[in-house]
Amino acid sequence: MARNLQELLDEKGGIVQMLRDSQLGTYIYPVVPAEFTNWRREQKAWRETAVLYDQTHHMVNFFVSGPDALKLLSDTGINSFANFPVNTAKQFVPTASNGGVIGDGILFHEAEGEYVYVGRAPGANWLQFHAETGGYDVQFRYDDRSPSRPYGQAVTREYYRFQIQGPNAWSIIEKLNGGTLEKVKFFHMGEMTIAGEKVRTLRHGMAGAPGLEIWGPYEQHGKIREAVLDAGREFGLEPCGSRAYSSNTLESGWIPSPLPAIYTGEAERAYREWLPANSYEAINALAGSFVSDNIEDYYLNPWELGYGSFVKFDHDFIGREALEKIDPANQRKKVTLAWNDEDLAKILTSVIDREGVGYQFFDLPNANYGSSNYDAVIDADGNTVGLSLFTGITANEKRGLSLATVDHDVPIGAEVRVVWGEPDGGSGKTTVEPHDQISVRAIVSPVPYAETARQEYQGGWRTSGGQ
Repeated sequence: MARNLQELLDEKGGIVQMLRDSQLGTYIYPVVPAEFTNWRREQKAWRETAVLYDQTHHMVNFFVSGPDALKLLSDTGINSFANFPVNTAKQFVPTASNGGVIGDGILFHEAEGEYVYVGRAPGANWLQFHAETGGYDVQFRYDDRSPSRPYGQAVTREYYRFQIQGPNAWSIIEKLNGGTLEKVKFFHMGEMTIAGEKVRTLRHGMAGAPGLEIWGPYEQHGKIREAVLDAGREFGLEPCGSRAYSSNTLESGWIPSPLPAIYTGEAERAYREWLPANSYEAINALAGSFVSDNIEDYYLNPWELGYGSFVKFDHDFIGREALEKIDPANQRKKVTLAWNDEDLAKILTSVIDREGVGYQFFDLPNANYGSSNYDAVIDADGNTVGLSLFTGITANEKRGLSLATVDHDVPIGAEVRVVWGEPDGGSGKTTVEPHDQISVRAIVSPVPYAETARQEYQGGWRTSGGQ
């Protein structure tokens, strides 16, 4: 029996087919209820009033400290670390030696020489591997995401983590604070007191208006949550369930789940031998209409994901040599695709098609049926001109949207088609039943799609500007 990812790949042979037939099931945002009211109301709240996002359970916290902590981060990240003072944060993007993105997350500089990476498992796994094997003088600990299905068992984390977001967010924050609170710069950290407890804060803007991410010891989770909800009641604050939470990115423009670019190449062999056979990378479910026998066709470089401005050649890092050979002007670019209403309606109603097999099920509001989703974007001649990477519906825009990367010469306003559904009736994933494919008309649109987000977001986090 395979003990690690490399042995699993050697045993299975076809990497793409192994991931396309993953039995992982649907991607779960654990512990937080799916809905508190309903997902439409909760989506509208982040645009019209305010929401409380509970981010406590679905991300890994990777803590790293010590004399070489900053060197570890600099050696593995495309970002510049020439200026990263205490009480600031940045979006951290590591790449493999081939220049393909591993993943991304938020890196908090919490105290002198003490950092926390918060994000999906691929980035945390990559950091832990290099911390263990790279000869760095660091201490680290891996606070894993909560189990997808706790089945009534106790769940604990090191931190609770909330966000207060929306146009009324700052009024709620100042009520909690008992008075005016300085709006520190974007991605800068501070402190406040809530219900008598010291709370760390990060200036953020996940819903297109100034807000805060707040965190502290997990045992205070319930106390802080109740205090925020109580203070927010008069301002229309809604707790946001996991169903709506996952769809926020359709409006704000972050692509959360590229396939980690680690399945090929001799340089990453030791990493594949280190990753367990049940790791995220080994059981990751690859979904969508884009199918290639070459796993490297699924790798995405920083420019394709909108992270090009993060690439700074002021330091040596894994992947630098490959990225230096790339001409940014010729890379695909991140866009939003606005789906045609009539075509989407055909998909949504095919679940009651009693004569044919229908189309791949389109769940609401998040329609993704894998962990890494890749749908082909084609032009009028059937040529693949991009990849649609995250799909769903937003009640604020009342339309289907997907986040995509398309050829650099595809203009905003162009009509393309997204191929929905997998070829040959579908793969062996548990989220897939036999179905037909359909080509959906879509208009290439800006990212972020929401006008408020385009106006309010600081450069770098979701847009093309630097950070």
